[in-house]
Amino acid sequence: MDRLGSRCPLPGSPRLSVLTCLLLLTVSLLTYPMLRTLSLQLHSAVTGSYVSGTYSIVFVNCPNEHIARDIARTILDKKLAASVNILPKASSLSFWNGEIEEATEIMLLIKTKTSKVHMLSSYVRSVHPFEIPEVFSLPMDQGDVHYLKWLKESMEEP
Repeated sequence: MDRLGSRCPLPGSPRLSVLTCLLLLTVSLLTYPMLRTLSLQLHSAVTGSYVSGTYSIVFVNCPNEHIARDIARTILDKKLAASVNILPKASSLSFWNGEIEEATEIMLLIKTKTSKVHMLSSYVRSVHPFEIPEVFSLPMDQGDVHYLKWLKESMEEP
């Protein structure tokens, strides 16, 4: 009888093992995005390689070139971006107040850190003359290593 009891697990122990495995699996799945991000940043710091999505391009439409230049200069002065392209005369058609509106606008292409997009958007909304300014961003997937290094250095505080 002793011999048989030593081979058989205690009642409830398989259930405990299954619960432990499920708990470890759940914790692993929940922390994976954070651990992946941290490992990519560590790899980037050690090897000098670029992590996709570190920088973004923000698109902003302005009603005229004067407003576009004012917004662009202030964004650069505040170190919210490293570079702003001002693209002249984009024809825009959109629904506004139930009607199709047609306008000529000036587009800003703003290169910035993804971590600064929220602050940049808040600033643009606070000074932009449109009731609902067009502000959206796309992450940069790839880029020249020297250009990306310049972006980083350009936005560092003195």
